[in-house]
Amino acid sequence: MKGDRFDPAAPIEVALTLARGTFSMQLELTLPARGVSALFGHSGSGKTTVLRAIAGLDRHAGGQVVVNGDTWQDERRGVFVPPHRRSIGYVFQEASLFSHLSVAGNLEFARKRAGGTLADSAAALARAIDLLGIGHLLARRATGLSGGERQRVAIARALLTRPRLMLLDEPLASLDGKRKEEVLPYLESMQRELGIPMVYVSHSTEEVARLADHVVLLEAGKVITSGPAAQTLARLDVSMALSEDAGMVVDGISDGYDAPYGLLRLRVGSHGAMFVAHAPVADGASVRLRVLARDVSLTLSAHGDSSIMNQLRAQVVATWPASDAAHVVVRLDAGGAPLLARITRRSHDQLGLTAGLTVWAQVKATALLSLR
Repeated sequence: MKGDRFDPAAPIEVALTLARGTFSMQLELTLPARGVSALFGHSGSGKTTVLRAIAGLDRHAGGQVVVNGDTWQDERRGVFVPPHRRSIGYVFQEASLFSHLSVAGNLEFARKRAGGTLADSAAALARAIDLLGIGHLLARRATGLSGGERQRVAIARALLTRPRLMLLDEPLASLDGKRKEEVLPYLESMQRELGIPMVYVSHSTEEVARLADHVVLLEAGKVITSGPAAQTLARLDVSMALSEDAGMVVDGISDGYDAPYGLLRLRVGSHGAMFVAHAPVADGASVRLRVLARDVSLTLSAHGDSSIMNQLRAQVVATWPASDAAHVVVRLDAGGAPLLARITRRSHDQLGLTAGLTVWAQVKATALLSLR
């Protein structure tokens, strides 16, 4: 690997052609060498196949992997760099910790394998412990940890290999909702503070919307779409594919705090504002929201006598049939912020909604997903 850091101008490039039983894959993929790239799709779409090819865990005859300008695999030239020389940190769905060791023992094993000077490795250990919040777990045996704690230790262990690329294969899939919420903030802080690029496999809408900067949708071994998260998730077909609950990721900027009511004010689009129940955030901080289509209603004028505070002026872009005959999904542009509204066909017709019409989108509920 060249240098100590990834060059953000040098992308991660993957080309795979393979046939295995009834499954075949033919794709060419370019991922940015910064931020979090999410590989998303249904089970069997090829997400883990791509990840294992990047890691070098599987070698495919039709494979090519180039990372930061270095060729890790090129079968035409007979090039194949083994996994231990690829400078990656790999986190599996199951933590796979050494059960006979304590948390400290598991981390020490990874630290020794990484090599380097004692001072550097000690600093890396201290930082990993701090980032993942596992200082109080060091004396515990791996068998005595909860699922969320095990995954945090596994991530810390991967970081101790001093990777230049993190690969995470559905690391939260085996956890319940509460344990996922325990781990997600640590993944966010790890990306913000370390800046190590990540390729993240998931089938969870919430995880993708919350973590990803770049999204790749895979289906049956092919790339359906790939691009920046905000643009990719704004496409209706992708949003609908991500979940039964259609929704949009909306970027906002913190713009004040209403302390008496515990509400954070966010600038959304070119002329809108939204309030979310959240702790104070520094003014000007970039935040990400996910707004579900079912939480958006439409009116033809603003209402000052409503309990719904979040009212955004928007234009109708298009309308599509919903998953049932009684509803439609309306695509909206709220000053550059994309929204979806799931309403009945009757309401759609009574309001006379057509492309270009100005409406007011009332957002009933929203949640701040992450600081960006």
